[in-house]
Amino acid sequence: MSDPGINGILNISKEAGYTSFDVVAVARGVYRQRKCGHTGTLDPMATGVLPVAFGKATKVCGMITDWDKEYIAELLLGRTTDTLDVTGDVTGGNETAAASLNIGDIEDAVMSFLGESDQMPPMYSALKVDGRRLYDIARSGESVERKTRKINIRRIEILDISLPVVKFKVLCSKGTYIRSLCDDIGAKLNCGGCMQSLVRSMVGPFLISDAVYLSDIKKLRDEGNEEGLKDLLVPVDKVFSDLPAVTVRDTSEKLLLNGNKLQTGDLAGDAAFDTKQKVRVYHSNDSFAAVYDFDPKTGMFKPDKMF
Repeated sequence: MSDPGINGILNISKEAGYTSFDVVAVARGVYRQRKCGHTGTLDPMATGVLPVAFGKATKVCGMITDWDKEYIAELLLGRTTDTLDVTGDVTGGNETAAASLNIGDIEDAVMSFLGESDQMPPMYSALKVDGRRLYDIARSGESVERKTRKINIRRIEILDISLPVVKFKVLCSKGTYIRSLCDDIGAKLNCGGCMQSLVRSMVGPFLISDAVYLSDIKKLRDEGNEEGLKDLLVPVDKVFSDLPAVTVRDTSEKLLLNGNKLQTGDLAGDAAFDTKQKVRVYHSNDSFAAVYDFDPKTGMFKPDKMF
C-alpha cells in the first residue's frame, strides 16, 4: 500500500522478544513507508504500547517521548543482576531475607519512591556517553561514570504481593527506568531485587486496550485490506485533542503557510484559546496545520511544530 500521503500514528502492542527497531521494520514493510519511527524504546523482554509514526506524524515522535507513561511491573525480590532484570547474570541478593519480609515494610519501601527523585540509569541501556551506547560499553566489559537524572513517579499502586514477587503499576515521567526502580526498591529492603516482567500500558493518550499486534497488521496486508490498515492510524491532530482547536482566518492563511507568528485576531475557535499556552491550528480548509505556543508577553502565538 505504498502511499506517500499516509500520515498517522499506529498504536502497536509490542510482544516480548521484539526490539523497538524490529517493530518499526515490520510496520514500515507492511505499510511500505520509508518515513517511519517509534516514539520511545522498549526493552526486548518488555511488552505493551509502542506508538509508531508515519509520514508527517514522525514530527511528533520527540513530543510523545516526553509524555508520561504507565507501566505494570513485577519485581522479583532476593536477586540482583547486571542488567537489573531477570535476563541478566546474577550478581547478588538474599532470597531468604526476601521470603521473610513484612508486607508493611514492602509497601512502605515501594511508596517511598513516589514523587521526584534522582535515578541512576542502568548500564544496560540505550543512553549515550561520549557517543557510545551504555549497553555497548557494558558488553565490552568497560565501566563508565553515569550521572543521575531527575524523574517523577506521579503515582504508584501495589497490585499484588506474593513473595518473592511484588506487582505494581506506576505512572512516571519520561526517562524513568523501571528496572532501576526495581533495583532501588530491593536495595531499600536490604535483600536486592530485579525486574521480572514489564508491560507499558499507556503512553500519553495511547492505551494498551486500543493497541493492535503486528500479527493484526500483517493479516490485513495479506488480505489486501488497505483501508483497514489506514483505519488503524490515529490522525496527528488527535494526539493534541486536549488542546483548544482554532482555525486561521482566510486573510491570515499565508502567515500560517509560512510558519509566521499569529495574533489572536488571526484565529477563530475556542472562546478561551487566548489564555492557553498551546493551541492546535487548522488551515481555513479545516486541515490540520500546526501546534502553536501562546506568548503572554507579546500576546502572539508562535509555531511549536508545523505539520
